[in-house]
Amino acid sequence: MTTEKNKIPCKVLIIGSGPAGLSAAIYTARAGLETIVLTGPTLGGQISLTSEIENYPGFPDTLSGVELIEKFQTQAERFGAKFAYDSSIRVDFSKRPFIVEAEGAVYFPENVILATGSKAISLDIPGEKEFIGRGVSYCATCDGFFYRGKNVAVVGGGNSAVEEAIFLTHFASSVTIIHRRDSLRADQIIQKRAMENPKIHFLWDTVITEISGKDRLEEVHIKNIKTGETRTMAFDGLFVFIGNKPVSDLYEGQLEMENGFVKVDPYMRTNIPGVYAAGETTDAYYRQVIISAGLGAMAAISLIKENN
Repeated sequence: MTTEKNKIPCKVLIIGSGPAGLSAAIYTARAGLETIVLTGPTLGGQISLTSEIENYPGFPDTLSGVELIEKFQTQAERFGAKFAYDSSIRVDFSKRPFIVEAEGAVYFPENVILATGSKAISLDIPGEKEFIGRGVSYCATCDGFFYRGKNVAVVGGGNSAVEEAIFLTHFASSVTIIHRRDSLRADQIIQKRAMENPKIHFLWDTVITEISGKDRLEEVHIKNIKTGETRTMAFDGLFVFIGNKPVSDLYEGQLEMENGFVKVDPYMRTNIPGVYAAGETTDAYYRQVIISAGLGAMAAISLIKENN
């Protein structure tokens, strides 16, 4: 026997609970607009996987992603925002109020802010998930500082991978780029900088088959795809840059999108009035907590002004 889901109307529904979504919630709730945050599977999204954050303004002492998100949430709740620990499974933006069906309820919001973020494409190999935040990272800008004087590896051969490898040389004693091809895909000027950097080394035609260690990542198991040779190498950290994918499948066919990213105007408005988007749902370039928080505030302010 199936139970009919509760039907919940609201003024603002924010889909996603990372920095963009929670920043937006602070603003809309403070403006007196009834606000519900649909958290998704994990409160905080990707940032909840970050063990240490040192570059968020106003917090000179290191704090974890979970701790920062808790502060965002407390502030949003203080202004009256409500949180629904649920995941959206269907949206209909064809008319107002919009329809957002979650696993536990159906919401009928007058306005929606999409802040479902993005996720790094993983290697999908044994040990990777277990060592996220304990040696495996998807953001050199976020975590590079913690590998000062260490030996790290970078997976990938595009612009992001090579740029992040160069960035990591400011901290690490050695950076090894592991690439499944025999040449990089990055722009020539970026390749040149990497090739000329004495700290950067290359493993060509190579894939990682497994990651292992005790409390932290200690070893990376690799295979040469041309010779079939396998071996194990010791690393203190592994940075994966084989691509980033926005979490936006639900919006396909309803919103204007480009390469999976929701297209917005300078006011964070989508092509449908009343639907806004912010954070890594729209940002393919910066992918930083402070940027996402700022974009969330922009979306909220636009919404507030248009509902006065």
